[in-house]
Amino acid sequence: MKIGELARRSGRSAHTLRYYERIGLLPPPRRDGSGQRDYDASVLVWLAFLERLRATGMPIREMLDYAALRARGEDTALERCALLEAHRDRVRAHVRLLQASLEVLDTKIEGYHAAHHERTPGT
Repeated sequence: MKIGELARRSGRSAHTLRYYERIGLLPPPRRDGSGQRDYDASVLVWLAFLERLRATGMPIREMLDYAALRARGEDTALERCALLEAHRDRVRAHVRLLQASLEVLDTKIEGYHAAHHERTPGT
């Protein structure tokens, strides 16, 4: 598929896709007879995974490390697993922090609602 279609289907701009290719997050695509990029549909799965890593706050450096390990093949499975486990631990810690922060916000909001109802006649 051409870069425009990949951009449309992946939700990323052609500029971002070229950037990912340039830094090594995307493997170089085949080129057609006129030299245009011709991506395999499997790259959509890889891009979706990269989006999950990005959404969970994985630094681009680690994403590049993971991509380089992936490109080296199955012999790197344990290294890739270790990288993902370390990231998962950081994500879980962040989720715990967010959950605690959410509880503080909920308590504060409940206090405002309670104070408002005490001041409002007839409630």
